[in-house]
Amino acid sequence: MFSVIIPLYNKASYVEKAIRSVWSQTYRDFELIIVDDGSTDASLSVVESLCSELSKTDLKTKSHIVSQKNSGVSTARNNGVKSAQYPYICFLDADDWWEPTFLEEMSHLICEFPQSGIYGTGYYIVKNGWKRVAPVGVETDFDKGTIDYCKVYARTLCMPLTSISVAVPKHIFEQANGFKPALKLGEDFDLWVRIAMNHTVAYLNKPLAYYNQDVELKNRAIGGKLYKPSEHMLFSDYGVFMQNTDFRHLYERLALYGLLPYYYNNVNKIEVDSILAQIDLSKHDSIYVWYYKRLPRWMVRLWQKTLKRLSIIKNRIIK
Repeated sequence: MFSVIIPLYNKASYVEKAIRSVWSQTYRDFELIIVDDGSTDASLSVVESLCSELSKTDLKTKSHIVSQKNSGVSTARNNGVKSAQYPYICFLDADDWWEPTFLEEMSHLICEFPQSGIYGTGYYIVKNGWKRVAPVGVETDFDKGTIDYCKVYARTLCMPLTSISVAVPKHIFEQANGFKPALKLGEDFDLWVRIAMNHTVAYLNKPLAYYNQDVELKNRAIGGKLYKPSEHMLFSDYGVFMQNTDFRHLYERLALYGLLPYYYNNVNKIEVDSILAQIDLSKHDSIYVWYYKRLPRWMVRLWQKTLKRLSIIKNRIIK
């Protein structure tokens, strides 16, 4: 029923845990596809050895490796889907992992809401060795059902759908043309929102995946890098979606938060100023009036760096 796709690039220290979490699933009707994105460390040899070992414990479950030259995570996932033989697609990043019942719970959700275009579950955020339930913006008493993706996301700005906690019907993924290869940040948001704006979203409010934030920053897309407009989802043209009040509110909240480092570093200035000019700041948190209107950029930069240093100190104390 499920094709599980793991994109892999230089994650030799992490990928075994990810693969074993898939192989330990209580629901066995799946295939595992690892897409090696031109790794230069020992990732590929780790995977080859592990898959050989695991295949001997379960002769019915399939696993295979797809190799490509380094082209990025979006292309890796897209190529994995092209190789998929099952009707539902799940993704798992090589440094994250699942609870053993992830696929089983997903299969139940699909049976209950067969017409949905995407399915998601809650997840844990792992940082400094501690896990906490991601504060997704569903109601506290919400168990499962369909959700308004944009409204839920906008409440806390914590992603309801992530690349490690969803299942997508293969035909829906193909209709949406998959992930945009050019995007290096927010490629998952871009695809999920394109699906969610045209199909219902079924959600199980139960954490079944682990989003690992203890990975080295150099190996994370959000590790302080500043991207070209063509590489970042906030600079994408969402056209008709912007006419939807809920989507526009979500996009503006994400933009006000995500564009700050571009704003105070004067990066992509033309594009940033154009986006900000279309946002009515009075409809959002008042702090952004100070950031974008009242304080000089150098002061905003200093304040943000101070907050970052305080966060690092706090994390070291906790650790």
